[in-house]
Amino acid sequence: MNATDAALEDLATALAEERRALLDHDAERLMRSTRAKLSALHALESDPPADYSERLAELVEANRANGALLARRRREVNWALRHLGRSESAPAYDMRGQAQQIHPSRELAVA
Repeated sequence: MNATDAALEDLATALAEERRALLDHDAERLMRSTRAKLSALHALESDPPADYSERLAELVEANRANGALLARRRREVNWALRHLGRSESAPAYDMRGQAQQIHPSRELAVA
């Protein structure tokens, strides 16, 4: 197996692992698979494959599907945060230019 074949196999493995991590809601595995994916991509960038267009198209589609799944997970988390009275808002700046995170309060129960 040459270096290009090895890098393509590493990328395929990383993408499959990334998908499993997303489906299992496993943040640790997601981080590891992302590092492996980036490493494989760097190897491919240093020695771009010439005659692997079909295999690359398959891997591009796997990456696109993982991106769609990741976007869906992000929407689910944002929905849950909104319903808990939190949001992922960008920090606001006061008149002195200091960053201030705005946390609107929301009562979850009244005693």
